[in-house]
Amino acid sequence: MAAPRSVRSLHGYAQGLPLKLRFASYNIHKAVGLDRKRDPERIVAVLRELHADIIALQEADRRIGAREAVLPRHLFDESPWRIVPVAKRARSMGWHGNALLVRRDLEIAECHALEMPTIEPRGAACAVIGAGSARFRVIGTHLDLSGLRRRDQVKSLIGYASTQDAMPSVILGDFNQWGHTTGAMREFAGDWGQIAPGPSYPSRRPIARLDRIVHSGGWRCEAAHVHHSALAAVASDHLPIYADLSLGG
Repeated sequence: MAAPRSVRSLHGYAQGLPLKLRFASYNIHKAVGLDRKRDPERIVAVLRELHADIIALQEADRRIGAREAVLPRHLFDESPWRIVPVAKRARSMGWHGNALLVRRDLEIAECHALEMPTIEPRGAACAVIGAGSARFRVIGTHLDLSGLRRRDQVKSLIGYASTQDAMPSVILGDFNQWGHTTGAMREFAGDWGQIAPGPSYPSRRPIARLDRIVHSGGWRCEAAHVHHSALAAVASDHLPIYADLSLGG
């Protein structure tokens, strides 16, 4: 079933009402589906089903050579989103496979490629987004698979968000963490809200809640879901997740 339409409301926020946005995260497995076919158009079709305002992608670039993007840029020419320009390589879409897509009517005020403590190559894509008078930070990431540096990576992301200009923040991606309140996720205790809407991996018969959305104070979660559709079930080894968050009001 396709996700319902976005709850986005920029006009209302300007009038003192809550800003409402849909945040989504999707590990696209380098656009290779369960049928072992690399199909970028299929991934973009799933993205359209989400009706999201901001999307964090994982495994959006190849890991060898020129780190070429697996989703050709022309596929986004007629899409609702712009690609946040964090790439350091000419043919990449993101940083260590992490990419951010933002609705065209939202401002990209800043963007950065973040380094993280790592054994294997890991990083994060960060952007400061403007929506009317609001400013907020979004960080898309893909944490350590082994678990040996995952806690250090979470600490580094929290540290970055807390030492920059104070603003509401959302961190989302594939956390590679099975437990909701165990391991590295304990670092988010306190002022951070954790959203793990349901099992999203593996896509055919999901049992693990590896994909998460975490938000700082000020945000309120209105709804959160794993996106199930016939297309999403074969497009990648993960299902996408999304959350409708409101700010202010």
